[in-house]
Amino acid sequence: MSDSRLAEAVELHFNRHETFAPRFGWMHKAYMQVKDVPDIFIRDDARVRLGVGRNMVNAMRYWSKAFKLVQEYSHEDPSQRAHLAAPTWRARWLLDEEGADPYLEDTGSLWLLHWWLLSSEPGTKCMAPSWYVMFNLAPRSRVTDAEMESVITRYVRENFEEKFWKAAESVGRDVDCLTKMYSQDQEFNPLSPGSFEDLLMSPFRELGLLEGQGKGKQRTWRFTNGSRSNLPAPVLAYACLDYASRFSSGAGSISLARLSAEEGSPGRAFRMREPELTKAIESLVADHPDLQIVEALGQRSLAFAGAPQALAWDVLDEYYGRVRDREGFPTPEEWLEKYPGLVSGTTRPTRKKPSRQVDELAFGEENA
Repeated sequence: MSDSRLAEAVELHFNRHETFAPRFGWMHKAYMQVKDVPDIFIRDDARVRLGVGRNMVNAMRYWSKAFKLVQEYSHEDPSQRAHLAAPTWRARWLLDEEGADPYLEDTGSLWLLHWWLLSSEPGTKCMAPSWYVMFNLAPRSRVTDAEMESVITRYVRENFEEKFWKAAESVGRDVDCLTKMYSQDQEFNPLSPGSFEDLLMSPFRELGLLEGQGKGKQRTWRFTNGSRSNLPAPVLAYACLDYASRFSSGAGSISLARLSAEEGSPGRAFRMREPELTKAIESLVADHPDLQIVEALGQRSLAFAGAPQALAWDVLDEYYGRVRDREGFPTPEEWLEKYPGLVSGTTRPTRKKPSRQVDELAFGEENA
C-alpha cells in the first residue's frame, strides 16, 4: 500500500469534465445562475440559460464543484434523486458582480482557484484525483501522456479497493484535459471535443505550470518549477495559512519545509521550492503584525499570532480591496441562512460517505 494520503484527500471522480477544461467566463456564469436557480444544471433549458452545449453544462457543473464554488445537496423530496446546488460563501466573495474578481482578470484569482481545486479541506475533498496525483505525488517533472496515466492508475490502485478502480479510458481523458488546461503549447487534437477552443479559452494556461516538448507520440510534458512572478504574495500567503489551518486552529507555526514539500502543500501545488516560497512571502510577512518568519535549530517557520484560517482570509481580502467590508456583503452565517443546503449538502460516495461541513462555518465562528 502507498504511504500517501490519497484515499483521505480525494473523491474518485474521473472524466466528469467531459474532456472540457474550464474556460473564461464559465465560473462567473455558473455562479450567477446557481445563486437563483438551484436546479440549473438539471433543467431542460440549462443549455439556453448557460449559453453552452449539453456536455459543457456537465463540465461547468463539475468544475464549479471541483473549485469548491458550488455544493450540491439532496432534494427535499426523497423521490427526487437529482441533486440541487448552492453557491458557497467563497463563490459569493470571488464571483459576485460586487465580489473580488468576478471575471478572473487578476492572475492571482487563477492561482487561488488552482489551490482550491487541489485542496483537501475539512468536509470537502479534492474532486480532481488526477490533478492531485500529478501535482502532489508524481515522482518526475517530465512525463508523457502514457506515463501520467500509469502513475495515476498506480496510486489509485495502491490506495483504493479494486471495486473503485477506473477504466484506463477515464484516466486518459483526465490526462488530456489536464494538459489542455495548463499547457501554453498544446497540440490541436481534431479527435478531441473542443480541443481547439480549449487551446484559446483556458485561462489557466497563464499560470505557466506546464510546458510541452516534442510532437506526436514522442511529446513530453514538463511541470515547471521555480519562482512565480505572476503569483501575488497575498495569494501565496493565503494558501500557506489555509494549509496550516488543517493542523492548527489557533496561534502557532508551521515549517517552511512542510509548506514547500509536504503532500497537499502550497509548494507542491504551485511547484515552488522552499527558497522560492520563502522569498515570495517575506516582504508581506514583514509588514503583517500577526505573521513572522522565525528560525530555530536551523529550521525556518511561518509563525502566526492568531487562527490561521481567519488570518488567511484577512490577507486575501486585503489584497482584493476588503470585499467583506463592502455594503451588503453577507457574513458566512447570513450566507448559510440563505442557502441551508450548504449545511446539509451531500455527494454520492466513492469509498464511504464523507461527513459534510462548510469551511466558512469555522471561519465565521472565528470572526464572530
